Amino acid sequence: MVGAAQGSRRTVTRSVDRRWLVTGAGGMLGTDLLAVLADRDVTGLTRADLDVTDAAATLAAVEGVDVVVNASAYTRVDDAESDEPAAYAVNALGARNLAAATATHGAMLVQLSTDYVFDGTATSPYRESEPVHPVSAYGRTKAEGERLAREADPTGTRIVRTAWLYGQHGGNFAKTMLRLAAERDTVEVVTDQVGQPTWTMDLARQIVRMIDVDAPAGIYHGTSAGQASWFDFARAVFELGGNDPDRVKPTESARFVRPAPRPSYSVLGHDAWLEAGVEPQRDWRDALAAAFSTGALEAQ
Repeated sequence: MVGAAQGSRRTVTRSVDRRWLVTGAGGMLGTDLLAVLADRDVTGLTRADLDVTDAAATLAAVEGVDVVVNASAYTRVDDAESDEPAAYAVNALGARNLAAATATHGAMLVQLSTDYVFDGTATSPYRESEPVHPVSAYGRTKAEGERLAREADPTGTRIVRTAWLYGQHGGNFAKTMLRLAAERDTVEVVTDQVGQPTWTMDLARQIVRMIDVDAPAGIYHGTSAGQASWFDFARAVFELGGNDPDRVKPTESARFVRPAPRPSYSVLGHDAWLEAGVEPQRDWRDALAAAFSTGALEAQ
């Protein structure tokens, strides 16, 4: 009987009438999600409002909700190497708690994940069906979050893996490059890490679109089209910010030793969107130009 009720709840509610809950609402993506959903019935809960590691509190927060977007996460990648239990509590157990709550209440869950679930050794875009192989503590905890969420609510969970996020709210690589452009004559940026710079506003719109069209449960890659190295990304930021891109100088990641290994190749494929009838996100260059044109990267 519970399963039947869940199925009915998930398919009958009209998309425009759905009640949304965004956890991690104070972050870069969460803030943009609230903006995209401003004309909907949406509740945003910050980390201070809801501790997703508290199963009882999470269950209560999801009651009466149709869609939950879990943008809460432990994202201190290097710190996770020495404090994996803390990362696991938020990234894995928090995801499980939310999925258990959506299963109980018949809601849908969008669980945000990351390119770090892969080892970065590929030479062509990672498919959504590719086996995960994380090589960092952060990646392991996010991969476990995916597994536990799908295990707790297999018919209601949509995993959206993203990477290289930048946006208006909070610190990010694009803003750092603009700050360094004002402070230094030149800046060195690595050429041997490749991925997909992704504007959080584009990702927020994509997530809302996937729910509005009732895209099926499963795994999706929420990154911009195309690919770039951090060096390419930095040059584009300099240029769009009115600075000489030749002030960005190439270097290699071996010069920047960090506790957590970074994937050298983080390009994700987008077949699942097409199979669901949803257009993938636009090219990263177009998105970056739009972010600049809307003032999203201006100093706050």
